[in-house]
Amino acid sequence: MSRILLLGAGRSASSLIHYLLQHAEANQWQVIVADASKETAEQKINNHPQAKAIALDASDEEQLVIAISRADVVISMLPATMHPEVGMICLNHGKHLFTASYVSPAMRELDEAARKKGLLFMNECGLDPGIDHITAMEIIDEIRGKGGEITMFKSFAGGLVAPEYDTNPWQYKFTWNPRNVVLAGQGTAKFIRNNQYKYIPYHQLFKRLEPVNVEGFGAFEAYPNRDSLSYRAPYGLENIPTILRGTLRRPGYSEAWNVFVQLGLTDDSFKIENSEEMTYRQFLNSFLAYSPTDMLEEKLCNYVGITRDSDIYKKIAWLGLFEERKIGLKNASPAQILQQILEEKWALADGDKDMIVMQHQFEYVLKGEKRSRISSMVCLGDDTLHTGMSKTVGWPLGIAVKLLLQGKVKARGVQLPITQEFYAPIITELKSLGISFIEDDRAI
Repeated sequence: MSRILLLGAGRSASSLIHYLLQHAEANQWQVIVADASKETAEQKINNHPQAKAIALDASDEEQLVIAISRADVVISMLPATMHPEVGMICLNHGKHLFTASYVSPAMRELDEAARKKGLLFMNECGLDPGIDHITAMEIIDEIRGKGGEITMFKSFAGGLVAPEYDTNPWQYKFTWNPRNVVLAGQGTAKFIRNNQYKYIPYHQLFKRLEPVNVEGFGAFEAYPNRDSLSYRAPYGLENIPTILRGTLRRPGYSEAWNVFVQLGLTDDSFKIENSEEMTYRQFLNSFLAYSPTDMLEEKLCNYVGITRDSDIYKKIAWLGLFEERKIGLKNASPAQILQQILEEKWALADGDKDMIVMQHQFEYVLKGEKRSRISSMVCLGDDTLHTGMSKTVGWPLGIAVKLLLQGKVKARGVQLPITQEFYAPIITELKSLGISFIEDDRAI
């Protein structure tokens, strides 16, 4: 019997756990779900006969070593910063490792040692990164196989709320780690357009948007991701004139979010004095110039160049940032205070469903003809447990683990799911689970 250890039973692990348990009996797996909260792990396995829940403090190396040493395959849903440590333990104890996170330099350094031990360390096998890789590479290989030359590649993805549950002026609710949403985009975005390198600093990021339309689901906007250039080599697109990756939101979101960026409310580098006694109104006012006469609302409008009847103002007011209500959060950074009020306002309500949207845009030349190919996917959540985010992050990981344990993949070392050995069977099974892309390929 193969023992699969899952580290972390949080929100995004629900569908992964369900998938593993569905296949556990037929494949003779024991699924061990480890979480800081044993109760959470127990709820997720729901008394399944081939599953076990254990309490685990991932910051305790001794506990990690004991849990990993007893497994055959480890799936880490822990924070990405912990994966190199998990990887070293897996290496020392001869265990395969799967994550949905980006490959860090520290993880990359384990490649040679993992190969020598015959271990697969699969990374970037979730949604984004993950499904974006496998579906993009399928199209890239297909176009190349026909003798085509790709001249443009754009890829966009976002976790949003399903249209019928889109009930607030931001048209957004949290489907992923709220902290990551608040800190999104910090750094400099890098991409190339028509052979010209482009760099967008954080304070300009939410002004430089790409319009995206998905048939049946309407208009979106995308702000550029931090580093699109790093995808050229893995995809074999080193000489492509245009490559850009971005994050999707509904139109109007980025313009309003940019107010927080310009004010400094997304800063996580310092603490606010006496934050627990401050009101949200005082918090907002502390980032604006002093005036003995002007009201907060007037100062904000003047600073960012809006009016009280604008959609941007209405979005900010709806959040409650003008209210004399205590924050109650001690020793907090601006980003933490902003996150707290957003978690109140942007939470999925009971009965809400989320929505994952992904679109690839290609332009290529085939037999002298310029062509465009747009590939779009929308995945709706079933409920607040088996969300679209949970399904699209978890299912690719579960399928990849099954492929390994069934002996259907031979690659070893630190890998991404970008070769046909991985992407073809994962795409096939995702289609059977209801995740598929609609293609539009035409001459331009």
